[in-house]
Amino acid sequence: MKKRIALGALLVTGAALLLSASAWAHAELSPPIVKANVAQVFTLAVPTEDEGVFTTKVEMTPPSGFAIDSFVPSPGWKRTVQQQGSGEEAVVTKVTWEGGHVPTGEDATFSFLATPNSSKHFTFSVRQTYSDGKVVDWSGAESSDTPAPVIEAKSSLGGGGSSLIGIIGLIVAVGALVVAILALARRAGSGGSGGEGGRELA
Repeated sequence: MKKRIALGALLVTGAALLLSASAWAHAELSPPIVKANVAQVFTLAVPTEDEGVFTTKVEMTPPSGFAIDSFVPSPGWKRTVQQQGSGEEAVVTKVTWEGGHVPTGEDATFSFLATPNSSKHFTFSVRQTYSDGKVVDWSGAESSDTPAPVIEAKSSLGGGGSSLIGIIGLIVAVGALVVAILALARRAGSGGSGGEGGRELA
């Protein structure tokens, strides 16, 4: 029994590492598989792939039905939020982070608390700007060079193979959060964060 548990854990960890490794090549939102109608922390990771330049601006447009409630501070970045309505009824329609300087080989990471309001696939549009003025639109099909970030919200994560997928998603989420926390700590001394609109996640 212990051997089976150990083997299962090894397989899950290996799968999570493979998913994480593939995620660095494109703009990704994690966790990739979540439970619908449950508030949770998501992390957007956008890689700086071009040599000798920095990622200085990231814009994210969430899909309908994906409700962003609050944001984790991002030191070194100014955040601007566009929304419809106000107060508890406000709906975030676009978020822009700018002013950062993420070098080649590193990811610009941003975390926020949100709730997917139904069981389906949610596709995000992300626009990345480099220090030389180049713009990359992460909004293409999955098979393209610039695929849009996609997550899947399910009514349940339990039962058979779905539970394994759920565990993998959770492990990937934890890994992404660790990366985000390390990035925040590393850049904490470079300056404070700014922003307009949206609530800070305590």
